[in-house]
Amino acid sequence: MSKVTVAKSAGFCFGVDRAVKMVYSELESNTKVATLGPIIHNQDVVNDMKSKGARIIDTPDELEPDETVVIRSHGVGREIYDQIAAKGNRMLDATCPFVSRIHKIVAEKTAEGYFILIAGDSSHPEVQGIVGHCDENCLVFKDNFELKDFFEKKYTNLKKRLAIVAQTTYNIVVWDECLNVIPKDDPNIVIFDTICNATDTRQSDAAELAKDSDIMLVVGGRHSSNTVKLYEVCSRYCKTYHIENSDELRSLMLPSAEKIGITAGASTPAHIIKEVQTKMAENEILASNQNEEFDFAQMIDESFKKIHTGEKVKGTVVAVNNTEAIVDLGTKHTGYVALDDLTDDPSKKPADIVSVGDEIDLVVIKVNDAEGTCALSKRKVDEQAGYEKIVQAKEEGTVLEGVVQHVVNKGVTLNVLGVRVFIPASQTGLPRGAELEQLLKKKVEFTIIEVTEGRKRAVGSIKAVQNAKKAEAQAKFWETAEVGATYTGKVKSLTSFGAFVDLGGIDGMVHISELSWKRIKHPSEVVNVGDTLEVYIKDLNREENRISLGFKKEEDNPWEVFKANYQVGDVVKATIVSITSFGAFARIIDGVDGLIHISQIADKKVDNVKDILTVGDEVDVKIIDIDMDSKRISISMRALLEDGEDADDAEDAPAENDAE
Repeated sequence: MSKVTVAKSAGFCFGVDRAVKMVYSELESNTKVATLGPIIHNQDVVNDMKSKGARIIDTPDELEPDETVVIRSHGVGREIYDQIAAKGNRMLDATCPFVSRIHKIVAEKTAEGYFILIAGDSSHPEVQGIVGHCDENCLVFKDNFELKDFFEKKYTNLKKRLAIVAQTTYNIVVWDECLNVIPKDDPNIVIFDTICNATDTRQSDAAELAKDSDIMLVVGGRHSSNTVKLYEVCSRYCKTYHIENSDELRSLMLPSAEKIGITAGASTPAHIIKEVQTKMAENEILASNQNEEFDFAQMIDESFKKIHTGEKVKGTVVAVNNTEAIVDLGTKHTGYVALDDLTDDPSKKPADIVSVGDEIDLVVIKVNDAEGTCALSKRKVDEQAGYEKIVQAKEEGTVLEGVVQHVVNKGVTLNVLGVRVFIPASQTGLPRGAELEQLLKKKVEFTIIEVTEGRKRAVGSIKAVQNAKKAEAQAKFWETAEVGATYTGKVKSLTSFGAFVDLGGIDGMVHISELSWKRIKHPSEVVNVGDTLEVYIKDLNREENRISLGFKKEEDNPWEVFKANYQVGDVVKATIVSITSFGAFARIIDGVDGLIHISQIADKKVDNVKDILTVGDEVDVKIIDIDMDSKRISISMRALLEDGEDADDAEDAPAENDAE
């Protein structure tokens, strides 16, 4: 039993398929159709169109007054469009979207003063059409050798910027060789990647199938360059036959084979491939194995089905550019999904959302049967699915995440799962009157508290999530909290009487007296908002949810430092910090002051302390008394004077021998 497999990408390319469907659609509507040149490089299809009433013309001058002219997928130059407009005939433009993109590029770059280089066959209709949009400001080169000759002999004297494009079916290998010829890092040269990947994909699929087959059948026109190329590719791996249609199978002496592969050129319609496969079955080459990978008859039927605005459809992405995605719907229509209908995120491009080959769900926005196009939206599908998830999130109380996109009147907005969510200022979790701009572009967590079904809008709350987290943190804190336990937290706010510290969802307060061993007028003298502190619990009030914290450490207590290092009789240097009527206070160390009583300032009577001392003076004093319980220290300047006099008296006293 032989097994027959059809290559995945066999047959019509996207642009040719679209053009053929447009012609057949017009013929079904009993429209008089004239194609500007053969619509396809397949004589069977061309003959079938002729039998249904289509005419082939070479120039617009041949048009009859009531005929609709169809521009084939190769496209035409601007002059042809002008001629058709002058004739007044209805026109259907079946130019492949990939070719139309090249037309747009070369027209724009020509207007900007660029000279256009086109990689391709100058006699090919597609290339001739591209040239027609360049205002004779261009050069066609067939390979890297001609391109190299241009740069060596003409580029220097050209004195123009260059824009380089390629025919959509240009040989990818040769294109890579051309890229190596182009001067590197030349700011006056821009290169556009305009080669359609369909040709390369078709050849790759055919090669893979040929490697696993005993014989290959390549179906397509004798003069179709891409079909001939397929034949060459497959011949490298197995015995290969090139046929135009199923009738040629009768003349072939096919050897017996277990595995038979079929591929087809870009101009070969599905029903011809189907006929080849059917005839092989009739000739018992296929035997009873009918495990087809594709039902081509069904594909043909589906290609003519109608689609309507609002209908949900599935499409396969066939191309992606900077402004839209082009989608194959399996019908006569070409689908376009604009960037705004792919996503509402302005920072993203179509390529960030979809890739070639993706099958996506879409909603039809607008259908243009005359041009064979339709506008589609992925975003509307995503919004509906997202809305259903938003409703579920509200019912289940699910916490969602999103980035704040806009600050609006009385709140902020996010887009989550394709649904616009409004968060009122009162639900942002910010203090009343706070600047909402601080949330802009920030990722936040929120819950849904209200859903507007008709408009598919929702209201969210950041505050609800914060409150829930705070309640959870508080419950967890009270489970283990005890006096003396230490915590590391951040200073959340300051008041005149202390600092509030976030312990991880619950706040405690460090009184101003607990911030420093020395006297301070405001907590900001010691800490700032955002500082990380190591604190300990001094007191807990579970009923009122209050936590008193301590910060200053016993080992830093200046009185303990003083006690450990000083004693009565020590002579120290002290700085006068204040003056009273009864004496002066002098700082011995930070946090510890001693009193020099007015009677201890000098060895004579002092009527006014300020006559002797000034704030800031540094003086030598003697510690004469320490009362640790009352935190009082008495120091004396006079004691040092008296000690000095005693020393002088001792020096002046006669020695014992002298006295005698």
